[in-house]
Amino acid sequence: MNTRVLIVDDSATMRAILTRLLGSEPDIDVIGAAKDAMEARGMIRELNPDVVTLDIEMPGMNGLDFLEKIMSLRPMPVVVVSGITRKGADTTIRALELGAVDCYAKPDGSVNALLENDGGTLAQMVRDAARVRFVRVQTKPTVPVSPVAQQTSVASRSVPSVTKLIAIGASTGGVEALHNLLPAFPKTCPPTLIVQHISAAFAPAMAERLDKQCQATVKLLESGEVLKPGIIYVAPGNDKHASIGGVDTIIGKMMPGEKISGHRPSIDIMFESVAQRLGPAAIGILLTGMGQDGARGLLAMRRAGGRTIAQDEATSTVYGMPRAAADMGAAENILPLPRIAERALAVAGL
Repeated sequence: MNTRVLIVDDSATMRAILTRLLGSEPDIDVIGAAKDAMEARGMIRELNPDVVTLDIEMPGMNGLDFLEKIMSLRPMPVVVVSGITRKGADTTIRALELGAVDCYAKPDGSVNALLENDGGTLAQMVRDAARVRFVRVQTKPTVPVSPVAQQTSVASRSVPSVTKLIAIGASTGGVEALHNLLPAFPKTCPPTLIVQHISAAFAPAMAERLDKQCQATVKLLESGEVLKPGIIYVAPGNDKHASIGGVDTIIGKMMPGEKISGHRPSIDIMFESVAQRLGPAAIGILLTGMGQDGARGLLAMRRAGGRTIAQDEATSTVYGMPRAAADMGAAENILPLPRIAERALAVAGL
């Protein structure tokens, strides 16, 4: 059965482009195109689409407000369509936190450039989104971070030295999961390295938003830097793989390479480097996501003596990567999202 898509965009040109991109796919039917949230609301009730593509920079009721209403009243798979400007990136990350499945970055340039550079990306996002089911996770209230604390530099934050590292991998639904997970990490948390499958255009905004929400510092990983306690590092995006190395200290590395399981950076690459470098002095966490990336690497960590956790099916947006890990015996613990931070920090001695 074909995937039925509703396009929501205030630009007639963009509606036509998206209709052309998706309508040319034999397994996707564009069943409607709405110019604003009001029109979209009626079409959703009437047409019951499998997936909605949503422009979040619309006049009237903006896309974020509309998305929040969708997710609270009638949750369904939404692919956000956004520009790659700073404002567009910030808004997109907020949309992913609210439950959007994926984000499609409209490239700068002409209409022809968009048509030429898409390469089937949007259609694949829609196909993947159609497989998503929705859960609402009840989490503990997060600890607010004061503006003064947010202005404190990384170097000035006092944290004790620790030997462990926490490595986290996530894909579809991961931004929302990280938004719920990471605020529980204290300023004394072990160095933490995250690979989240996300466009490089949106990774900086994700790190900045998480930094504002967390007690620990959150920043983009820079190749060659020493990983320090109290800092959560986010792999920058999709041009290089993230890994660790070093002898006396733990060094973050960004390195070129082919895509693994369709991804760069690959969670497997990161987990395997952690297993090799740290062995039992590491904790691996595999969160919601489609496919199998991270499962093999988590198994390598467990075989090396590391402690491993996978998110359970009930709280995963897509129980793909965690299921693969569970099936191959890679996960020591399979836990609901609200219990993962508590378990990981307890293992780390916090």
